[in-house]
Amino acid sequence: MNRLVLFLLIGITFWSCAKVEKQQNIKGELNQPPIPGWIDKVGAETFKIPEQTFLVNDYGAINDGVTLNTVAIQKAIDACAEAGGGTVVFKPGRYLSGSIFIKKNIRFRIDKGVTILGSERIQDYKDIDTRVAGIEINWPAALINVRDQDNVIIEGDGIVDGQGKVFWDYYWKLRNEDYEPRGLRWIVDYDARRPRTILISDAKNVVLKDLQLQKAGFWTVQVLYSEYITVDGLTIRNNIGGHGPSTDGIDIDSSTYVLVQNCDIDCNDDNFCLKAGRDWDGLRVNKPTEYIVIKDCIARRGAGLFTIGSETSGSIRHVYVSNIIGLGTKNGLNIKSATTRGGTVEDIYLQNIKMDSVGTFMKVTMNWNPTYSYSKLPKELNQDSIPTHWKKMLKHVEPASKGIPTFKNINLSNIDVKGAKTAINVNGLEASIIENFILKNVSIEAETAGKIHYSKGWTLDNVTIKTKDSSRVSLEHTSNIVFTDKNYHH
Repeated sequence: MNRLVLFLLIGITFWSCAKVEKQQNIKGELNQPPIPGWIDKVGAETFKIPEQTFLVNDYGAINDGVTLNTVAIQKAIDACAEAGGGTVVFKPGRYLSGSIFIKKNIRFRIDKGVTILGSERIQDYKDIDTRVAGIEINWPAALINVRDQDNVIIEGDGIVDGQGKVFWDYYWKLRNEDYEPRGLRWIVDYDARRPRTILISDAKNVVLKDLQLQKAGFWTVQVLYSEYITVDGLTIRNNIGGHGPSTDGIDIDSSTYVLVQNCDIDCNDDNFCLKAGRDWDGLRVNKPTEYIVIKDCIARRGAGLFTIGSETSGSIRHVYVSNIIGLGTKNGLNIKSATTRGGTVEDIYLQNIKMDSVGTFMKVTMNWNPTYSYSKLPKELNQDSIPTHWKKMLKHVEPASKGIPTFKNINLSNIDVKGAKTAINVNGLEASIIENFILKNVSIEAETAGKIHYSKGWTLDNVTIKTKDSSRVSLEHTSNIVFTDKNYHH
């Protein structure tokens, strides 16, 4: 989508929402909760790239969409780095490549008319030590990588096509015909080695801007163990030619001071997602995700407009999400974890959200997807002969109480949801009560109201739920949560 059109769409939509809410407010003013003081500190700091240009075609890159250009593109990057930095560019055309690694003080520019095609051979993605789905593991690198570098810009109006369908098909075949029948659903995502599109890892001051990314083999953008990162103006389309499993849009993983803005995502899993490690390995690493701003974006198809988890072990806190439009997204706010994850989710702000044709607006669970979340080795397999990453997944959290997650202090305001199947589906645990949710100026139209279990201390201010079946929110094992007649419109 054209950037100007995107900005106008977001602006017009929220102007309309604000106008309606303003008319409903007795004082004629939109009553906003306070905005956290740290939000202006996120994103990449200002830096300069040297003014010299390196053309990949001068280093042997061929723009025919068939020749594998990994070595040639990397030569151009390396030459640029050795010269102190600069801009790496392409002649118009299609460039097939495996894993490439961007270095310090480089602007990697993919202009309009340039398409980078990800190789369909997993051998073309170099094995690296990384983290995937919450576990540190030796796994294929992404198509484009920024690792242990700072002051990097990756930008342009061109296309990065992961050509992921071959990896989607491989995953489903492995899962359906082999792993799931043997009770190994919990490990197949790690054994089906699929390339991410862009990985920013152990990096600082990185800007990712304006690219069109499509058909990721696995996650599209992962920001891992990094700080002061800006992701601005990306268009992500992962449902072209099929529906790729686990093709998340943007995953922020044990990272801090990250700004995501002006992005438009259509994928087949979480659109915008925060993660911080899983189970024993995530608790060992113990790195939080914190000081995150996500604003002025569109979430189309996908599992979550804004998702936290399921990897919560290092804790996720100090998060501000504002001005997001959800169109056909499965869930709005989606907080998920498991009883082996641990970690605390807290100090989360979700403001100015408009959604249409969604599954559940607010879905919260501490026992998510048990066949994936809990690892158990079938009796016929020998503990001594399994891979190292299997052993990590099977290692118990001790004491077990350390694996119980905590969710608290979640603020939701100025929310307008239409066409939902379920309004609210919130499930804590007897051992971990969900507490201090604040809902202010929230309007939800849904088929059914849903439930809140094992929760306490919720504040409801101008909250209305309109349901087709005239149901009310079911409350079980709750205290200090009161829905009155004025909360329901039938």
